[in-house]
Amino acid sequence: MFLRQLEPRTARTTSEVLNFALWPFAVMTVLHQVIVKATNFNITDDFAPVYKASLAFLNGRPIYAENFDLVDPHYLYPPSGTLLIAPLAIIDPERSKWCFDSLNAIAMLIAWLLLLKLFKLSIKSYAAPLTLLLMFSSETVINTLAFGNVNGCILLAEVLFIALLLSRREWWAGVVMGLSIAVKPTLAPMLLIPLMRRQWKVFVPAIGIPVVLTAIALPLIKDPMDYLNRTMPYSIQARDYFNSSIPGISAYLGLPSLLTWGIRIGMGVLVLVSLWLLYRYYRNDELFFICTSSGVLLLAEFLISGLGQQYYSMLLFPFLMTVVLRNSVLRNWPAWLAIFGFTTFDKWLLDHWQSIGRDLEYLRITFGWALLLFVTFCVLGDRYLAARREGRLDSGIDPTFLLPEHNPATLPDAPRPPRSPAPSAPAPTDLADPDDEQPTTAPNEAGVLR
Repeated sequence: MFLRQLEPRTARTTSEVLNFALWPFAVMTVLHQVIVKATNFNITDDFAPVYKASLAFLNGRPIYAENFDLVDPHYLYPPSGTLLIAPLAIIDPERSKWCFDSLNAIAMLIAWLLLLKLFKLSIKSYAAPLTLLLMFSSETVINTLAFGNVNGCILLAEVLFIALLLSRREWWAGVVMGLSIAVKPTLAPMLLIPLMRRQWKVFVPAIGIPVVLTAIALPLIKDPMDYLNRTMPYSIQARDYFNSSIPGISAYLGLPSLLTWGIRIGMGVLVLVSLWLLYRYYRNDELFFICTSSGVLLLAEFLISGLGQQYYSMLLFPFLMTVVLRNSVLRNWPAWLAIFGFTTFDKWLLDHWQSIGRDLEYLRITFGWALLLFVTFCVLGDRYLAARREGRLDSGIDPTFLLPEHNPATLPDAPRPPRSPAPSAPAPTDLADPDDEQPTTAPNEAGVLR
């Protein structure tokens, strides 16, 4: 049956044309990133310190003895993460990296399939190859594989966490979050979502697993106190290189501390207002609420905390997928201008105007994150103000064109207009284009993507 799907045939509809055109691009792009980008030499190697630390752990040598005066990638994983990733050093470093990259690639593919399922997009629709192509063409996926980072597994943990929250499997959601935090606490801010939804069971394994793994790992590590005294303080301070957070960019540009804190506090206010509007008016729209709230929380982390790197943007994929929802905050061009800033693999360095080029290259990620957060705040705020002005806050803040009374087709008892006799049509000819046929039913919520 699968081989029959690969049989070459001529597309007869626009959807088939897009499917036939996009699948080869998507598949070959995935293969290129996994086979070429992940195995070729790269000047940045996130995997080398991970392998070195795993080998030191297995041989009882110090792990947290990094020289932080150098700008090379450092080993910053907590003791619980060291315990989980130590098996990487059982084989030689080259094959270990290939296995690690393969694991991340598989994790990203599973996350992609789960996202399609969450948003009710068919694998047979052109949305499937389109989203796969866009994912694996982004800087975040390319550099995750090229550098040998664990972000692909963290993305899978995030999508699983969202899916398990939606299905009310709270214990398993907590287990997934706990394992993710044990390795890399990037997703920790998302625990605010089950807190707002009063899903208390999530917190038992989400907090308990990292604590238990840390208690097991500490006696097995040669220098556990060095993590607390050296590595942890370094990991939370803002460095002025490879750092797109507001504190990192401020340190690079030499901005005064008062201005930096003012910008961070301003962004924090946007985050709090956005989260309040989402909780107050959208918490019952579960998929939209969880995915949009996760985007707001992670954007806040990338911008306001001490460290934000471009390939963290992979964790915004569930937020970006909300564009298929009719009430999405991303259905406007400023949102996608922002997304362009932090997802594309383009380099904006200029040979003739080097200072301008460096600023464009280093600031586009920060501006992209900040603009997307600002767009989310503005869309939600505008909806709130419009609903208050029209006196309909009690029924929600969705735009009027989304309300049932403005879409009679969605009402079961809505009167139907009388039908007029259909005009006689000429007999079809061989030149007729099947794509010119008009659909007889309205598209569903996600439009033509489904």
